Amino acid sequence: MKCTPQEIPGVILIEPKVFGDARGFFLEAWSRRKFAAAGITADFVQDNHSRSRQWTLRGLHYQIEHPQGKLVRVTSGAIYDVVVDLRKSSPAFGRWAGIELSEADHRMLWVPPGLAHGFMVLSEFADFLYKCTDDYYPEHERSVSWADPKLAIKWPLPPGVTPVLSERDARAGLLRDADCYP
Repeated sequence: MKCTPQEIPGVILIEPKVFGDARGFFLEAWSRRKFAAAGITADFVQDNHSRSRQWTLRGLHYQIEHPQGKLVRVTSGAIYDVVVDLRKSSPAFGRWAGIELSEADHRMLWVPPGLAHGFMVLSEFADFLYKCTDDYYPEHERSVSWADPKLAIKWPLPPGVTPVLSERDARAGLLRDADCYP
């Protein structure tokens, strides 16, 4: 398993060893021992699975109380995954990073607590799985706009295509008004 720290502190790209043959493939999606060796000592309490159609954009979501760390991966299709650092004490506060994840590359991303997270579906459909370090508390859920001009996220949208958004994501506020972490 190859673990590569990313430009936002604490974010790690995980590339598992994939063992394939004529039958298909096998990979370890989680190993407490191997992930701990990479600095990920999370205790996961909840697994989530979403399926979305092409150009659906979910995010940028976070919980201001009970912040969640997330181990994310795609089991079918392809997505563009984005994180935004909302930790005021971080040298990367207010910066974003994006990476493509797909069923073809089997890569995973560790998103530590304190970051907003979102993704956009690039393929016809995508199944997205994520393990969370804390339970979901809707009263603590917050969102930052995917189109915040200060963030200037470079979403890979083709010209003339508008992302498919939930009503909540369409109303999300700007980073300058967001509740952030210390």
